[in-house]
Amino acid sequence: MSQRDKIDFSSAPIPELFRKMFLPTLIGMVSMVVLNITDGAFVGHGVGSDALAAVNIVAPIFMLTGGLGLMFGIGSNVVASIHLSQGNVKAANINLTQGVIAGFTIGIVVGLSCFIFQEDVCRLFGCNDKLLPQACSYLKWICFLCPFNLFGMVSMFMVRLDGSPRVAMIINCSMALLNIVLDYLFIFPMQMGLEGAAIATTIAFTLGNIPVWIYLLRYSQKIHFYRLKLSTKSLQLTLRNLGYQMKIGFSGLIGELAIATIMIVGNYVFIHYLGEDGVAAYSVCCYCTPIVFMMGNAIVQSVQPIISFAYGVNNNERLRKALNIALRAALITGLGGTLILWFGAKYISATFLNTGCHAYQLCIEGMPYFSISFLFIALNLVLIGYFQSIEQARKATLFTLLRGFIFSIPAFILFPMLIGIPGLWLALPAAEALTTLLIIIYKPTKNNLTAKTIK
Repeated sequence: MSQRDKIDFSSAPIPELFRKMFLPTLIGMVSMVVLNITDGAFVGHGVGSDALAAVNIVAPIFMLTGGLGLMFGIGSNVVASIHLSQGNVKAANINLTQGVIAGFTIGIVVGLSCFIFQEDVCRLFGCNDKLLPQACSYLKWICFLCPFNLFGMVSMFMVRLDGSPRVAMIINCSMALLNIVLDYLFIFPMQMGLEGAAIATTIAFTLGNIPVWIYLLRYSQKIHFYRLKLSTKSLQLTLRNLGYQMKIGFSGLIGELAIATIMIVGNYVFIHYLGEDGVAAYSVCCYCTPIVFMMGNAIVQSVQPIISFAYGVNNNERLRKALNIALRAALITGLGGTLILWFGAKYISATFLNTGCHAYQLCIEGMPYFSISFLFIALNLVLIGYFQSIEQARKATLFTLLRGFIFSIPAFILFPMLIGIPGLWLALPAAEALTTLLIIIYKPTKNNLTAKTIK
């Protein structure tokens, strides 16, 4: 951990700066993608297609905690980046510490609530009587993970902002490897079923917080936890800062809630038209979707401090260069993901499902349609992340609402009615494509910008 990445956000060439941030961040994110796919493959082959469907029922909890983590992580990181660009290290550390504490506290609330109301939560997410026992057995362990997942997400932003994306990469890869090993042991040799998969994930991600904590306490250069005061005035300032962080990062939360909503609505619609096998087939696409989301988020998290630093000192030329590089990376990522799913549907489906089952056939028929969404998802993530990085929270939230709720929910309902079963798979691509079109029409780079972060 003592090896430090020498990164100067203020003056290093943009391509070099982006490369130094992006490659370690991407590798860390890819490790999470590998974990996600391996976990799904172990569950699908080791426990069965119903277990895979049950995981998809519970998956919105990951979206909720992930969204809260992005809200406080992005919000505190944008504010801290701007403070650092202006030489105010103390204010940066205060905001980051406030974000971590708030995320961990809310994670406790979410975890307890879901644990107490397990059956109600599962039914709310589209679970039927057949899948309920497995969904609840998975959910009860995931509840314990919520606060630690939030802590880890927000803290990882701090590590990258400190100029150590390689440390974040090593921690992410280590968590993923531990999770994969425990998944295999608990599902196959120990025959613990779906509950074993949940326990494996909970252990891996909880233990993964330990090296993050050690790094920030002992090895970080500028970014540190700051001891907050408990006076009335300090608490008022904390609430003010958290409110502003939440405003900036709110579209991150909305984006993850939108994914959760899409999964929930998709569960209802697929189970209505195609039954449990339809949900299992849809769950394979939901396992694949985090690939492009994590790669898109890797681009956003890599370019965010670069854009925020340039924005903080009103250097619009560096800001535009950073955005252009991020958009090119998003285009390559999204197009690559679409082509892989389009031409590799049979092989990807066989990774999760037995080739003789009905769910497998449904999956290979629908996945090429679904894959079109990947190109537009990547572009939308970067464009919305750009608005967050320059404190244009309302625009980021508006476009996130459009792609995640206003366009996608009606599409899921109307497309199957208009064009049949293919409409189930084309609903998300249509919503994402329409959002991209509207953002392009808006022309996000047209104005000069001036930082307005609160003091």
